[in-house]
Amino acid sequence: MKFGIGMFPTEYAMWPAELGRACEERGFDSLYFPEHTHIPTSRQTPYPGGGDLPREYTHTLDPFVALTAVAAATSTLRLGFGVCLVTERDPISTAKAVATLDLVSGGRVDFGVGAGWNVEEMANHGTDARRRFRLQRERVEAMKEIWTQDEAAYHGELVDFDPVWQWPKPAQSPHPPVLIGNNGPNAVNRVLRYGDGWLPLGLRGREGLVDEIRDLRSRGADAGRGHLPVILFGCEETEAAISEMIEAGVDSLLFVLPSVPADEMLPLLDARAELAATFS
Repeated sequence: MKFGIGMFPTEYAMWPAELGRACEERGFDSLYFPEHTHIPTSRQTPYPGGGDLPREYTHTLDPFVALTAVAAATSTLRLGFGVCLVTERDPISTAKAVATLDLVSGGRVDFGVGAGWNVEEMANHGTDARRRFRLQRERVEAMKEIWTQDEAAYHGELVDFDPVWQWPKPAQSPHPPVLIGNNGPNAVNRVLRYGDGWLPLGLRGREGLVDEIRDLRSRGADAGRGHLPVILFGCEETEAAISEMIEAGVDSLLFVLPSVPADEMLPLLDARAELAATFS
């Protein structure tokens, strides 16, 4: 089991480069940043976690810029998107940004992707929420074509372009792992169809997760997909819960920490590093 950190980077939290160095010094494998381009003030879509929307959702930094700062300050830390909302980004531009970050970091990008939950946020980007999962798939498939082909084309229902040239190509071969950051009944299907791993959210309980991981492993083997990693975005931080996830086959656990300044963050990192050390 590997351990990493997930946090919303904001202008009032510990700076990304400083946080990255602290994570690497404490032996964490990865640092993952979420994404929201904005939050519409109408607030019509309920927050999935219940209650008021946390402040960090409206203050989060752009993950590409924040992770570039982390890349420059570290040498081994994996740079994770938890998740990049590809339903709100142009696939050609995003393919270049991912490839560039992977190249300049020496091949350290974990590209977690998601379809999003905020209907008004998607609408401001021209995305129909009812078709977001199809759009997610087509944009991921299109980006994979761009990363792996000298002349890349894609013809889907929602993404359509004739052959293009685009460099640089990613440092990782054939490309950074695309981790499907969806929960729900079709999540495993999406991982098997066009993902390279699964990034489920474990903050709201682990019910059903063990069976879903077993299903992913079994069907992945039958399909010749090999080992598809599971990176769990948060869970109950107890030895019993973590042991259960190790037994279930989770490859990496991200401790999800609040967006706080360095003087508050460093003790939290120390405590999680101590907890992780009990499983090494």
